[in-house]
Amino acid sequence: MEYILVFDAGTGSVRAVLFDRAGRQIAVSQVEWTHIEDPQYPGSMDFDVIKNWEIIQTCVKQVLNQSGVAPQDIKAISATSMREGFVLYDENGREIWACANVDARAEKEARELKNNDSELEKRLYDLSGQTFALGALPRLLWIKNNQPEIYEEIAYLTMINDWILYKLTNKLQVDPSNGCTTGIFDIKNRSWTPAIAEACELKSNIFPPVNEAGELLGTIPESIAAYTGLATGTSVFSGGGDAQLASVGVGAIKDAQTFICGGSFWQQEINIKDLKVDPHNRIRVNCHAVPDLWQIETIAFFPGLVMRWFRDAFCEIEKLEAEQTGRDAYEILEAKAKDVPIGSNGIIPIFSDVMDYISWRHAAPSFLNLSLDPNKTGKKEIFKSIQENAALVTYGNLKIVEEVTGQFPKEAIFAGGASKGKLWSQTLADVLGIPVKVPVEKEAAALGTAIMAGLGAGLYPNLESAITDIVKWERVHSPNLENHQKYQVIYEHWRKVYAEQLKLADSGMTNHMWIAPGVTI
Repeated sequence: MEYILVFDAGTGSVRAVLFDRAGRQIAVSQVEWTHIEDPQYPGSMDFDVIKNWEIIQTCVKQVLNQSGVAPQDIKAISATSMREGFVLYDENGREIWACANVDARAEKEARELKNNDSELEKRLYDLSGQTFALGALPRLLWIKNNQPEIYEEIAYLTMINDWILYKLTNKLQVDPSNGCTTGIFDIKNRSWTPAIAEACELKSNIFPPVNEAGELLGTIPESIAAYTGLATGTSVFSGGGDAQLASVGVGAIKDAQTFICGGSFWQQEINIKDLKVDPHNRIRVNCHAVPDLWQIETIAFFPGLVMRWFRDAFCEIEKLEAEQTGRDAYEILEAKAKDVPIGSNGIIPIFSDVMDYISWRHAAPSFLNLSLDPNKTGKKEIFKSIQENAALVTYGNLKIVEEVTGQFPKEAIFAGGASKGKLWSQTLADVLGIPVKVPVEKEAAALGTAIMAGLGAGLYPNLESAITDIVKWERVHSPNLENHQKYQVIYEHWRKVYAEQLKLADSGMTNHMWIAPGVTI
């Protein structure tokens, strides 16, 4: 038998996942990790390279023990990770600074970059597809301003998945699908562009080589094999960003395909063969993990976290029932909400706004237009309204993409935790007005990483045949077009109400749910 080992490094945990050649999970080890805020620097989220490398080694040993697979039967190793988190090294390859993806210490620096040149962000967006909201530039400037002794030592920068592979091979490099999220890439050429760093008065010589996903980086040396249990000589391949490799894992590898990943955030990934950026800077553009393909990315903030908050704050009965019956609490809530009318009896949830990458902010979380009639406004109606809200934000984001590309998707692939909900999946289909396909494997980033590594190792003849053999479909939700027409009216009303709620937050009367670093109102 032939196996592929993949590391999936998320914000809250890291997983080691062992797949067989057919894409079946043989063993999984998942360990939570915590990114520590330095009390000196509000909003900071340090990535502990020493402790986290120990966690990764533990995951390897657990997977090998669980599976009983002989290490020499592992033919490929690769890694995916959260985007935006990165690691800095000195000239000897020693890690000297690292942060997780949601590090927010550089608010002042983002504002400084905007204030020094009001057009800089827009010019850099045209080249990189990124703004200052999520990228590395403000954080690098923060290091320059606040930790100059570290800044002077910086010789290399990689993303977190690349760091994992560096620990296995001693090779510093990045891949385009995650490296581009730094905002220091020429998106068209899929490579670093020092001119962007120079425009921000930052070092422009800290960028290692670029390798597309699935390229051979090296093999496991004896020193790593000795304390991980992996076999000396095992091939290690470049990986990529989690959203882009999840796209591979659900088979979204062709032009115009649309993939919606329903997790804590909801990401809408739209494949494009001809590179386009938005003249109004509202949407993000990334390199796909597949060479010669890009993705327009839009993001809905926190649908999964909102749903978890609602479950934990208000659904003790359903959680208790879940414990007693072995069913999932969300499944129980969906069963109770299945007959709630379209529009949830007029409830208007205010959480994520549609995407506005250049001036990204969201109104204060709230539910509006509640009724005091318990038969119209109760737990099941609020639950359904949260599901509808995530779908409405997704629809709004895809309408922005339609403005840029001239096309609205003909179908969408839906994966991630939210896709386990059949009611949520059907609601998404009804709101979008298109079929929604749900794959068997819903946590797809690790699978996509395994496919690209297996392709590099020669386990598959080509990407298309690998997708055909490995990606399977659980169900397809066809839209109810009568419901779709109702949601069109609800969407327009929601947009008008949201605009008024955003004014309240912008004026300071309420608190933004989230506001990007450096955004001024």
